[in-house]
Amino acid sequence: MAPPLVAGGGLLLAAFLAFSLAASSANAAVSYDHRSLVINGRRRILISGSIHYPRSTPEMWPGLIQKAKDGGLDVIQTYVFWNGHEPVKGQYYFSDRYDLVRFVKLAKQAGLYVHLRIGPYVCAEWNFGGFPVWLKYVPGISFRTDNGPFKAEMQRFVEKIVSMMKSERLFEWQGGPIIMTQVENEFGPMESVGGSGAKPYANWAAKMAVATNTGVPWVMCKQEDAPDTVINTCNGFYCDYFTPNKKNKPTMWTEAWTGWFTSFGGAVPHRPVEDMAFAVARFIQKGGSFVNYYMYHGGTNFGRTAGGPFIATSYDYDAPIDEYGLLRQPKWGHLRDLHKAIKQAEPVLVSGDPTVQSLGNYEKAYVFKSKNGACAAAFLSNYHMNAAVKVRFNGRHYDLPAWSISILPDCKTAVFNTATVKEPTLLPKMHLVVRFAWQSYSEDTNSLDGSAFTKNGLVEQLSMTWDKSDYLWYTTYVNIGANELSKNGQWPQLTIYSAGHSMQVFVNGKSYGSVYGGYNNPKLTYDGHVKMWQGSNKISILSSAVGLPVSFPQLSLFMPLDSKLFVTLVYGIGAHVE
Repeated sequence: MAPPLVAGGGLLLAAFLAFSLAASSANAAVSYDHRSLVINGRRRILISGSIHYPRSTPEMWPGLIQKAKDGGLDVIQTYVFWNGHEPVKGQYYFSDRYDLVRFVKLAKQAGLYVHLRIGPYVCAEWNFGGFPVWLKYVPGISFRTDNGPFKAEMQRFVEKIVSMMKSERLFEWQGGPIIMTQVENEFGPMESVGGSGAKPYANWAAKMAVATNTGVPWVMCKQEDAPDTVINTCNGFYCDYFTPNKKNKPTMWTEAWTGWFTSFGGAVPHRPVEDMAFAVARFIQKGGSFVNYYMYHGGTNFGRTAGGPFIATSYDYDAPIDEYGLLRQPKWGHLRDLHKAIKQAEPVLVSGDPTVQSLGNYEKAYVFKSKNGACAAAFLSNYHMNAAVKVRFNGRHYDLPAWSISILPDCKTAVFNTATVKEPTLLPKMHLVVRFAWQSYSEDTNSLDGSAFTKNGLVEQLSMTWDKSDYLWYTTYVNIGANELSKNGQWPQLTIYSAGHSMQVFVNGKSYGSVYGGYNNPKLTYDGHVKMWQGSNKISILSSAVGLPVSFPQLSLFMPLDSKLFVTLVYGIGAHVE
C-alpha cells in the first residue's frame, strides 16, 4: 500500500500547486484572456498611442500626454532606445530627453497606462535600429540570432531596464502605469532569412524576457510563433485579418500606422482620417481589444538620431499630434469621437465574440449580444470603396457612406460614422520667434591632422568614426608620367563607386562636385573629368553617412563607404587605385 500512497500524495501536491498558480494568475493586477487584457479583474478595450520620449523635449511631455488623454487614449506606448541610454558600454544616460523614468511617471500622473517596448532592437527609423555602435565591435558578435555575445549584451540591457522600472515601482502591480512590455521587434518576418539561429533566438528572447518577472504580459509583434507565455500582435495599416496564435490570447494591434515616415527627397506621407478610423473600427468590430496608433505624436529626430539611410529629421508621421506638438485637425478630433463611441459599448464588446449578419453584397453587421441574447451593440459596415448605401438593420434604416462603419452602442442609434468627419480642418499658423544664424567652417583639403593614417586598401567608415561624426576623409595619390597625359588637352576621367551615402570630390585641392544616393538606392557613383598634371596628384573624398541602417540583416553587414576609385586616362592608359 505504500507506493500508492506516495503516488496519491504526489497527485495532491500537483493539484494544490496548479490551484495556487491559477489563483495567482486570477489575482494578478494585469492578466489576459481570449477577449482582452484584464486589469485589476476588469476586461478592457484599450486605445493607445506611440509617443517616443527622445523625439520631443521634456518641456513638451506633459502637454503631449494631456493631449493624448483628451483624445481618448488609455495608454502611452514607447520604445526604449538602447543607443541613447548606453552610448558607451557600461556608461548609462537617463537625463534630459532620455529621462525614461520621468516620462513614465508623467503618464502615471495623467492617469494613463504605459506599454514599454524594451526591444532592445526597435527599428523605428532610428539610427542603427536603436543598437549602440560599440555593440558591432564586440568580439564574435552577430546581431539578432542565436549568438552568445549578442544574447549576453541584450539580456544585460533588458534586465537593466526592468530592474530600473521595478526600483521606481512603475509596474502596475506596484502601483505604477506599466501594464505591458515588449521584447524584440518585428522579428517574425526575418526568421526566413535569419538562418538556423533565428528561431532558437526568438524562443530564447521570449523566455529571457518572461524570466525577468515584470508581473505584466509580454508581447512580440509580428511574431506568429511567439511561445505560449508571450502574446503575438499585429502591426500594419490594417489588422482586421489578424488572429493570435492561441485561443487564450487577446487580439492586439501594436502599430496602427497613422501615416508613414519621411525620407530625404521623398513625398510627405498622408493618411486620410476617414481611412484610419475605418481601419480601427473594423478591427474592433471583429473582436480586437487593443489598438495603438503609431505614431500619435511622431516628433523630431534630434541631432543625428535619424536612421536610414536618408530618413529625414522630421518624424511627423502625419500623426494626430504634429511634430511641433499641435493638434492635427481633423485627424485628432475625429479619432477622439471614434474612441468615445467605442467606449460607450466597452462592457459588451469585451463580454463575448460578435456574430455577423449579411446586409447586402458589401454590407455586414457585427453584433455583440447581452447575456440574455439580445442585441447590445452593433457595427454596420459598408466595404464598397465608391458607393454609399442604405441598409436595414433591426427594423431601422441606416445610411452608410462608401468605405465606412457606423457604431451603434445600443443597437439603435448610430453615434459615429468613420467617413463622416465633423471636426473642421485647421491649419496651424506659424510665427517667427527666433532668427537662426548659420555658421560655415573652412577646411583645407590639402592638410591632414594628427589623426590621419595610411593603409593599403579601404577602411570601413563606421569603424573609424564610431558614429561620433558623419564625415570621414579618404585621400590617395596618383602619379602620372609624362607620356600618360592627353595630347589634345582632354582631362582624365575619374570614376568612384561607393556604398554611400554621399561624397564630395576634390582633386589637387579643387572641388569637382558632389554626388549622393537616396532612400531607395543609397549606393552612388561619381563620374567626371578632372584636371591632373604630370607628377603627384592628390584625390580627396569627403564621405558622409546619412543615418545608419535600421533593419536586419544590414545591421550586421553595414559598411557605409566601400569605395573603389578608378582613374582612367585617355588613350586607355590608366591607374587603378584602391
